[in-house]
Amino acid sequence: MSDNRVVEAAENVFLVRGSAVNWILLRDGTDLTLVDSGYPGDLNDVEESIRSIGRRPEDVQAILVTHAHVDHLGAVNPFHTRYGTPAYFDPTEVAHAHRDYLEQLAPPTLLKNIWRPRVLPWAVHILRNGATQDVAAPHAQAFPGAGAGAAGAAAGALDLPGAPVPVPTHGHTSGHTAFHLPAVGAVITGDALVTGHPLSPTTGPQLLPAMFAHASRAELLSALTPLEALDADLLLPGHGPLHHGPIADAVVTARS
Repeated sequence: MSDNRVVEAAENVFLVRGSAVNWILLRDGTDLTLVDSGYPGDLNDVEESIRSIGRRPEDVQAILVTHAHVDHLGAVNPFHTRYGTPAYFDPTEVAHAHRDYLEQLAPPTLLKNIWRPRVLPWAVHILRNGATQDVAAPHAQAFPGAGAGAAGAAAGALDLPGAPVPVPTHGHTSGHTAFHLPAVGAVITGDALVTGHPLSPTTGPQLLPAMFAHASRAELLSALTPLEALDADLLLPGHGPLHHGPIADAVVTARS
């Protein structure tokens, strides 16, 4: 992985742009939080990105996962096996991580869209990167201290490096979660709000292409509402480059 794919977006906050998906590193002294973890085939790149900022994979205190799709779960099981790293999810998303059910792009839907521009080369790439691997994570657990309230997320900052604050953005999956980083005015938005995708002809704040939707467009847009009130002007998406500007404006752009 080239150094220019690891960007220090804010002090001790690193956006890593993998070959088809992003992950984020939050550094606090010698400790790290990893947010999302790429495809299974990205494992070596995940570890290399950690070493590129002067830390070791075993310094990761926890993996936070925005949602339990294969392109965000790639390092979860290997890190748990090798280093004992816990993986935390929104309480609603834990069952999805356990694969009690699956909300993910299904092969028939992919095949139905294979004729569309850019889909075939993207599909070949992700298949080579482990898109069909079983990434069920039986050790997945709810955020530490999370309750079972209507919001479905822990109140306030998690006691993890970077002090991320879960922000429920249920829509892309039933328990999708963003993470607010108040100290640096940033939001990790996962796939609820992205800034680009290999299948998208445009860049800038947007929803993922419709073939990835597991909810109606109205529900996906409604899921962005919790982001509007956040004090943040840096967007760290699951796909696409980082974006500077008020998060509320980014939501307006996605809705338009």
